[in-house]
Amino acid sequence: MPQPPHEPHPNHDRGLESDLSTLVSRRSLGMFLGAGTAAALAACSPGGTSGTSGSSTSAAGTPAATAAAPSAAATSASATPTLTRAIAECGVEIPQETAGPYPGDGSNGPNVLEASGVVRQDITPSFGTSTSTAEGVPLTVTLTLLDNANGCTPLAGAAVYAWHCDREGKYSMYDSGLQNENYLRGVQEADANGQVTFKTIYPGAYNGRWPHIHFEVFESMNNATAAGQVLAVSQIALTEAACKEVYASAGYESSAQNFPRTTLKSDNVFGNDGGIYQLATITGSVAAGYAAGLNVTV
Repeated sequence: MPQPPHEPHPNHDRGLESDLSTLVSRRSLGMFLGAGTAAALAACSPGGTSGTSGSSTSAAGTPAATAAAPSAAATSASATPTLTRAIAECGVEIPQETAGPYPGDGSNGPNVLEASGVVRQDITPSFGTSTSTAEGVPLTVTLTLLDNANGCTPLAGAAVYAWHCDREGKYSMYDSGLQNENYLRGVQEADANGQVTFKTIYPGAYNGRWPHIHFEVFESMNNATAAGQVLAVSQIALTEAACKEVYASAGYESSAQNFPRTTLKSDNVFGNDGGIYQLATITGSVAAGYAAGLNVTV
């Protein structure tokens, strides 16, 4: 049920097990659980990098995609430096996580995936009958998708559905006053390098969760827009350094209060391994905007 304004989401992201009852009706349970339990993951401490350089690693010292420049994802079939590095570091599949109670994919109420207009790179505005736009510090997110079963080759033609809360920690389509909005949700098709890029705003922090971005990977655009079988359901963990910078800026006052209450270790999604394989590389600044990158092996 939608939460009243300014209250935390007590049911949000309670874990993978709590989602199965709603997901099993349209998804293969075996596919949903298969990849995420394959490896034993080592713990790490929270943190991250932030600055103006175009390349960095996550604070955990583990594979993370080089953050793409805010312009667009690579469009050439030739390997970019980001792709070359991603392939070299490939090997651990992205952990499978909960989609949470507000996915908007038809598994728990409304389904934005079947709406005309959901395929887009800029997910800051609502589409359809609303003209509202989510306000916040600009963020560009680039995911590099790799096929672990085929030698870590780029997953060209795969599709990603990404969604996250606004700067006040609320979700379009669900939270009070936002039921008719669908901003901060969108689908992109991976290019020849297996990359997708979304233009969005930096998500806020709410009680009980480390700042994050949800995503689902589909084997094709047709599967995504038909809410078909998913290859992976996971989340991107944002870095501590970038969060501190963003939440000190205007408009993120509630996030500044909520952020210190949860750590990567105490988060009920990332806490089992400290988000070691989901911690994005982030570069940029509040004034110029941020770019986040993550390698996603499926």
